[in-house]
Amino acid sequence: MSELKIEDRNQIIKDAKPFLRWAGGKKWLLKDIEKFLPKTGFNNYHEPFLGGGAVFFYLKPYGVSYLNDLNEELIDTYSCIKEDVEAVIEDLKVFKNNKDFYYDIRSKKLRKDSKKAARFIFLNQTSFNGIYRVNLKGEYNVPFGFRKKDFFEPENLRVVSNALNNTVFTKGDFNNTLKNIEKGDLVFLDPPYTITHNNNGFFKYNQKLFSLENQYELSEMIDKIKSIDAYYILTNAAHKKVKEIFNKEDKILKLKRASLIGGTNAKRGKYSEYIFTNCIK
Repeated sequence: MSELKIEDRNQIIKDAKPFLRWAGGKKWLLKDIEKFLPKTGFNNYHEPFLGGGAVFFYLKPYGVSYLNDLNEELIDTYSCIKEDVEAVIEDLKVFKNNKDFYYDIRSKKLRKDSKKAARFIFLNQTSFNGIYRVNLKGEYNVPFGFRKKDFFEPENLRVVSNALNNTVFTKGDFNNTLKNIEKGDLVFLDPPYTITHNNNGFFKYNQKLFSLENQYELSEMIDKIKSIDAYYILTNAAHKKVKEIFNKEDKILKLKRASLIGGTNAKRGKYSEYIFTNCIK
């Protein structure tokens, strides 16, 4: 893919939006994100926990964007859209939003990169609540969601492909992303939340996905980010233990958002989340 001229880039990608549903996504934060950005701007952009990429697509950084996630299928999907979006679109066109096709494609192991990316998008968009969950064998096991909405937008995927032009993808532990961070860069950190919001059950939620030890490791990473004069924005659950771990005498804000996790009859309400950042005083 050829490099975009900087004067054309913003016009080309202005409408790019996330193409995945992602539990814990930060779409709710976008209305406030400008308040937390460095006043003097930033150089390159880093997102060690990419997920659905809501903040990346909103910011549309002009520098190089280093995007990472532990979920290899997710990163492979982004990479394939960047490199061969038309092949992904053509494969998606033959997919059918019905229960039988869903369970058939869910059970298959595909080899072609574009088909694997199409499968990932399809399962994400047609599954129950867009949850990513695998069993002990690494097999995706989320049930069919009976959604009526179209499961992909071809033109958005093309615009997303352009938006990904100046990106570097990596797969693995968040700590491995530190080597790419330089002075004046911005690092957006959105780790899996270890606890149920505002409750005391710190060891009862996502302990296998992101443990208490991981939280301390992330805190140490932030110390290193600050030591090289880079900027960070961290989102995390509003819990006293989280505040204790990440209190670095930087700005700490508490924002409220609506819970979007759960089925139609699930109990939903307003929950608080912390924002930690050295971008503002």
